[in-house]
Amino acid sequence: MTGPERVLGIGGYFLRARDPEALTVWYRDLLGIEDDAHGLWHQEAGPTVFAAFDPGTDYFGSPQQQTMLNFRVRDLDAMLRQLRDRGADVAPETQDMDGVGRFGWVTDPEGNRVELWQPA
Repeated sequence: MTGPERVLGIGGYFLRARDPEALTVWYRDLLGIEDDAHGLWHQEAGPTVFAAFDPGTDYFGSPQQQTMLNFRVRDLDAMLRQLRDRGADVAPETQDMDGVGRFGWVTDPEGNRVELWQPA
């Protein structure tokens, strides 16, 4: 006998956009998300965090933003520098969490705050 069925991982992340094509190009060109004609992106295996936050949190940036996408990166400083060089809206601060890693943030052209995580 086996236990109850459970999910295997995140299968997709979907967001509304005023200009879906331009936003797709931004994620491809600035963050390197290479997907196919159906949006299928083969990412590297690694940890994924699933966490709920208080409704009053300012961690996501705008109070209207209900979720925040987090991407793992190899070198946070290099990624943030690359984003700044391309004119992206990069937050000036970073955060270090012992045993967890380093975090930085960029806001996409639609106003969505995106977290970048260099795992420890």
